[in-house]
Amino acid sequence: MPCIEVGDSVVAKGREALEIAIRVIEGNEKWGAKVVYGDTDSVFVLLKGKSKAEAFDIGEEMAKVVTEMNPKPMKLKFEKVYLPCILQTKKRYVGYMYETRDQVKPVYDAKGIETVRRDGIPATVKMLEKTIRILFETKNLSDVKQYVLNQFRKLQNGSVSIQDLTFAKEF
Repeated sequence: MPCIEVGDSVVAKGREALEIAIRVIEGNEKWGAKVVYGDTDSVFVLLKGKSKAEAFDIGEEMAKVVTEMNPKPMKLKFEKVYLPCILQTKKRYVGYMYETRDQVKPVYDAKGIETVRRDGIPATVKMLEKTIRILFETKNLSDVKQYVLNQFRKLQNGSVSIQDLTFAKEF
């Protein structure tokens, strides 16, 4: 039988630990950090203007400081750096992910956005992922616009595979 009181207590302590972690992270002027998202099991921290190396240094230090504040076995684990990253909403983000400081080539990582969802058409997935990659690599909206316009021209000309425009979902 579930014990609702125990579940509620765990959630409340998790929320309390998260709020304390956010205050500590944002209160340290040396880090210059802003928590842009936090829930029961993760915190996204914006380190505006910082390099990848600085982000790893600060992230590791944050995890150490927050972990030392919490009773064992609670631990804040530093996982990765996204550079660049777009955080759309809760549990919907995309970025170039670095899991180690010596990693040279980032990994494209997307959660919850149309590039990883299965309820759309393949053309949307391909086009959105390519526009994001162009934006991340060139930081030039004109390049993104040119790519999108070219894709729309292909659609108008009928030179896109019908499979890319077909919903293929089981019912």
